[in-house]
Amino acid sequence: MRKDYEKTRPKTPPDGPWMDGESTPRDAARFSIPLRPIFFAVMFDDVQLRYRYRLYPTPGQRVALARAFGCARVVFNDGLRARQAAHAAGLPYIGDTDLQKQVITRAKLTPERAWLGEVSSVVLVQALADLHVAYRNFFASLAGERKGPEIAAPRFRSRKDVRQSVRLTRNGFRVRPGGRLRVAKVGEIKVRWSRPLPSEPSSVTVVRDAAGRYFASFVVEVEDEPLPAGGREVGVDLGLADFAVLSDGTKISNPRWLRSRERKLKRAQQALSRTQKGSRNRGKAARRVAKAHARAADARREFHHQLSSWLVRDNQAVYVETLSVKGLARTRQARGVHDAGWAAFVRMLEYKAARHGRTVAKVARDFPSTQLCSQCGRRDGPKPLRVRAWACPGCGARHDRDHNAARNVLHEGRRLTSSTVAAGCTPAQGHAETPNACGEPVRPPFAVARFVEPGTRQKPEAA
Repeated sequence: MRKDYEKTRPKTPPDGPWMDGESTPRDAARFSIPLRPIFFAVMFDDVQLRYRYRLYPTPGQRVALARAFGCARVVFNDGLRARQAAHAAGLPYIGDTDLQKQVITRAKLTPERAWLGEVSSVVLVQALADLHVAYRNFFASLAGERKGPEIAAPRFRSRKDVRQSVRLTRNGFRVRPGGRLRVAKVGEIKVRWSRPLPSEPSSVTVVRDAAGRYFASFVVEVEDEPLPAGGREVGVDLGLADFAVLSDGTKISNPRWLRSRERKLKRAQQALSRTQKGSRNRGKAARRVAKAHARAADARREFHHQLSSWLVRDNQAVYVETLSVKGLARTRQARGVHDAGWAAFVRMLEYKAARHGRTVAKVARDFPSTQLCSQCGRRDGPKPLRVRAWACPGCGARHDRDHNAARNVLHEGRRLTSSTVAAGCTPAQGHAETPNACGEPVRPPFAVARFVEPGTRQKPEAA
């Protein structure tokens, strides 16, 4: 089952406050928010987002949270084991209600599981709810009803997992007037409120990450906030030398978060390898390595939020490429591809555009953005990565490789959105009034290819 993961962001971006909260892939699937459309310009009346805050529990509260993590893990594993045993014996599938009675209600009455009563029952019920979702996703994947890669069968949770979490609904937590978070059978935990909650939260997930930090992730319901309609549109070419190059010529450098911390991370990993397994020093060294990775991940997430907010705020439409991140991650540039985090950045663009009335269109993966001349439309064939600038043989225009690709992405994105408008689909608010000739061909026509032009395929002559 796909694990729920959180996103954090800084308290203040460079140009103003954050426009909204955070949306995760799991929440989007639960609340029917599409994540990967080709034409993304849908408006919602209410959206559920996540707001995450840092927690500072006392030593006693950490023990109580560890007990809750362990009980939730045991209930999940007991439920999974019961269903696997029923399947192996040829018995019918155990329903959700019957499974809850078996592994929670009746289990508390046995000496082996009597300690389950030391934690809130909400935590245990939500652990079984995760198991139910995992099985539903697995069955939907087997039946072909779920898009994307195949989902494997649920697996047992381990106490050695570096990330532990429990979820509570409204009857298991409360935010006190003094600002503390009261968790059932844990106590009132100190919270660092970096910003106020926009509405009453419906649930909270308490998380302990690999670095030993505690977070509270609240699910809140917010309304759409359409921004004033604008006329600007931009094409974005994502890369490694520069993180993004815009169609107007703006280049956004790649901070390379992991590489800049490579030396310190190397020393921390070497110190970890010299410690003895099972010792306290090894645990301390592992936390130091996890903290180094956490700093890089936090900086990367902050950068993605700032850049995506700026693009959505200042442009009516944003056009990006459909990148094969999995394929690129199998090349020599795998470290740089993972460090850039393109997929997370595009997801942020999509859900922010959906909430604020903007358009995000993704051009096809096979679109030759680097082979076309953005002036005359001539296709000049593939080029190796070492070629960063080239001249068009047709019109003589000189192009920067990335800037030319961004302009081609802009032209293709306009063609996609204009064809969608012409087909009767509703564009984003204000998009039909933008000066992009909606309904008309806006991309420059292709030139007639010469017979010996590089990159063209010649038909074999008939014998």
